[in-house]
Amino acid sequence: METRGRTYQYVGPAELKELVRAGGEGRSMRSAVDFGMWASERTPDELAEPFTFVVDASGVLRLAPRRSEHVVCAGGDEVLSAGEMSFHEESGRWEVEEVSNQSTGYCPDVISWPAVAEALDRIGVQRPTGFTHEVVFRRCRSCRELNIVRDEDFVCVFCGEDLPREWNVAELDR
Repeated sequence: METRGRTYQYVGPAELKELVRAGGEGRSMRSAVDFGMWASERTPDELAEPFTFVVDASGVLRLAPRRSEHVVCAGGDEVLSAGEMSFHEESGRWEVEEVSNQSTGYCPDVISWPAVAEALDRIGVQRPTGFTHEVVFRRCRSCRELNIVRDEDFVCVFCGEDLPREWNVAELDR
């Protein structure tokens, strides 16, 4: 059963979106075979670090090296989720060790987890029940700055105004 959630448009710096090139997006993982081939091509050093990931608008997981920009991994398109993900192999099966929605280019809400879960289930990779590290993004309605909310403190670190409780990063300027 496919659940399509909210899509997230790129909200990061324009100069990073200019890095997008046709064919330069992250590697698509449509099946267990795709993932197995990709994993077998990684060195132990590469596998020791998290990877940049997006779940594209069609629900496909795309992976790229950690220092890749999410917008490049997504080919500049909207996504269902984005963040960082690390893997390890346990008894011949691949598992997600850690996964976050940490992407300041797309700032996906924590409710984007079902898209990630579905993409991982499709390729047969064991996963946790949710993000192992959740990042709460909000845009200040007063100064328009992007904030990462920590410890449930919904106050703008730039101007001190209250931040909305609901995700609002893509709100147009008022």
